[in-house]
Amino acid sequence: MDTSSSFEESFDQSATETPGYSTMSGDSFAYCRTSSGTSNFSEHVDDNSFASESSPSRWTGVKPAANQAVLSRLGMKQRQQISDDKLDDIELITSELEMMKERFAKLLLGEDMSGGGKGVCTAVTISNSITNLYATLFGQNLKLEPLKPEKKAMWKREMACLLSVCDHIVEFAPTKQTLQDGTVVEMMASRARTDIYINLPALQKLDTMLLEILDSFEDSEFWYAEQGSISGNSARSRASSFRRIAQRKDEKWWLPVPCVLPGGLSDKSKKHLREKRDCANQIHKAAMAINSSILSEMDIPETYMAALPKSGRASLGDIIYRYMYTADKFSPEHLLDCLNISSEHEALELADKVEASMYTSRRKACLSHSKSSWNKVKELMSDTERSDKNFILAERAETMLFCLKQRYPELAQTSLDTCKIQYNRDVGRAILESYSRVLEGLAFNIVAWIEDVLCTDKSMRSRDV
Repeated sequence: MDTSSSFEESFDQSATETPGYSTMSGDSFAYCRTSSGTSNFSEHVDDNSFASESSPSRWTGVKPAANQAVLSRLGMKQRQQISDDKLDDIELITSELEMMKERFAKLLLGEDMSGGGKGVCTAVTISNSITNLYATLFGQNLKLEPLKPEKKAMWKREMACLLSVCDHIVEFAPTKQTLQDGTVVEMMASRARTDIYINLPALQKLDTMLLEILDSFEDSEFWYAEQGSISGNSARSRASSFRRIAQRKDEKWWLPVPCVLPGGLSDKSKKHLREKRDCANQIHKAAMAINSSILSEMDIPETYMAALPKSGRASLGDIIYRYMYTADKFSPEHLLDCLNISSEHEALELADKVEASMYTSRRKACLSHSKSSWNKVKELMSDTERSDKNFILAERAETMLFCLKQRYPELAQTSLDTCKIQYNRDVGRAILESYSRVLEGLAFNIVAWIEDVLCTDKSMRSRDV
């Protein structure tokens, strides 16, 4: 007991004599908690740690207690900076973790925050998550410029999390395996589902290519000005007082206006713009093809079929119906020219009508031949049966719908497409459809932005002549 008491007294005395290392010091305690579990008492300071000063251990006329206090102050400066950096990293990780918890909770709850089980299914929730993520990060990006690093990191991180679901969507297929004795046996093995195996890597490649296209415009010869915000004191505005507002659609007045110098763009810059435009255009076609393929594989909801009109005439109207049925040689291009479609809204309305008449005619053809599948009807019908009115109308409506979508590639989704997405229960198809849809939109925007810049350059050059 005496030995223990003397040890405690000596420890208390040593702690009092060395205030720089006091165990009750707030700074010292905080440092030990955030930086390392090693005690400060065992800290070794190298003589070469401070190049501009001589080593503190060789200073003369300094008492040991003061020497230790100086060491503590010098060491704490550097340690405090490291501690602050680590604290920032911890805060960043914590905020990201909280965000991922929120995303995960919404997925489980089906976006029903009340927890009452009235939320949408998992497929629709993931589809909405991808769509909302795209709108959050790219919705305000209306210029031909690189995406901000933090937004790009967020896009890659959260998309990787959402797409990771596809790693667990598999199908079983028979495979042959040879045993050690040479016996060949057939067994079922799991593999990635065919549509995911084919389309997901392609979409990820298209995603990377689109981000690379935006990154290539970091140093450009054009810039943007908000409509009506070009200042007369700006050097660039003094060099060029021109803003391309003509030929800009009136309903898109909120878009920033591209500007170029009076001499226009250099040949190198124009070549770069055209190459990226062609690349983005090909990406748009590829994403649109994947999206159309996925939508065609989705089941048609019963609610849509129940709401169809009883006849194609009721859906199309007398004029279009009469032309589609009575014309000996049907030309969808000629019919579209005669309709004089003046807006995207009119084109979408016509697409809904044509699609509805197509499925109405298909349903009638299937009922008349006692078949449940349109593909089976086409395969089994003879040449004489192909003169059936419903078959002709269905074929011509499908051709016209295809031409309409080709003429208006920016056309929004039809009522059937929206209904399919809403009632779809397949998680894999929901991911592929939403991913291809947002990439299709981004590619189309990039093409439009490049066309704006090239048109501005052309207008500037014609202005200078």
